[in-house]
Amino acid sequence: MPSLKDFRVRIASVQSTKKITSAMKMVAASKLRRAQEAAEAARPYAERMEKMLGNLAGSFKGQAGAPKMMAGTGKDDVHLLLVMTANRGLCGGFNSNIIRMARTTIRELRDQGKTVKVLCVGRRGRDNLRRDYCDLIVDSFTEFGRKTVALVEAAQVATKVTDMFEAGQFDVCTMIYSRFKSAMTQIPSRQQIVPFPAPASAAPSVPYDYEPSDKEILQDLLPRNLAIQVFRSMLENAASFYGAQMTAMDSATRNAGDMIRNLTLRYNRTRQAMITKELIEIISGAEAV
Repeated sequence: MPSLKDFRVRIASVQSTKKITSAMKMVAASKLRRAQEAAEAARPYAERMEKMLGNLAGSFKGQAGAPKMMAGTGKDDVHLLLVMTANRGLCGGFNSNIIRMARTTIRELRDQGKTVKVLCVGRRGRDNLRRDYCDLIVDSFTEFGRKTVALVEAAQVATKVTDMFEAGQFDVCTMIYSRFKSAMTQIPSRQQIVPFPAPASAAPSVPYDYEPSDKEILQDLLPRNLAIQVFRSMLENAASFYGAQMTAMDSATRNAGDMIRNLTLRYNRTRQAMITKELIEIISGAEAV
């Protein structure tokens, strides 16, 4: 049976842990509000840009001379997976859910005979995936989003993807990230970003006259749209991370409180048993005299 000192040391240790998890919960809750506002503010712009690009792309569907980032390479042999995770842990299943989807996607593509390459954004994804797929990781960005997510960081990722595509290093790029729904719910998602997925309709629903030409506008907007979509996903990831961390730290704080109560109860019972034992020994000794 543990001694009273062992119980006191254990209780003090759990109390320290509870203080840390409680503080982390409050910090995550504070950052979650700003991250959620940023993610929700970015959605309309990204969606409207996709809609406008879809309108423009409709006129080029099935025609020669379409921009390469929209028409693609004409092949589907090499896939690049842009896997976005956090740099830190202590956030429940946030990172593991994204990594699980990435692993599933890699297996599916390999079973189809495709070549897979991985570009990681976030230390957790890189460290986990390189255990089994070290040869697939072509590069990683692990210094982004330390304080806030910046568009310049997303632009660097988009530039890397664009350069690889222009160099013919892949045919299709799919982004894997976590879409923020609420503090309790984060949804791992996949989105194809290269080539730009053209709308199902053969032509725009509403005719527009563009100046300069449609092709010139697409040449400029397609790379810009790539940066915007990456930026939006990074914002969604940041909000999802803080939501998952707040939930995880709240659960850890509650569990620490339950453990402290159980240890305190066991401490009191052990102390009472020791006092009773000492009293019995004293009484027995007095009667023996």
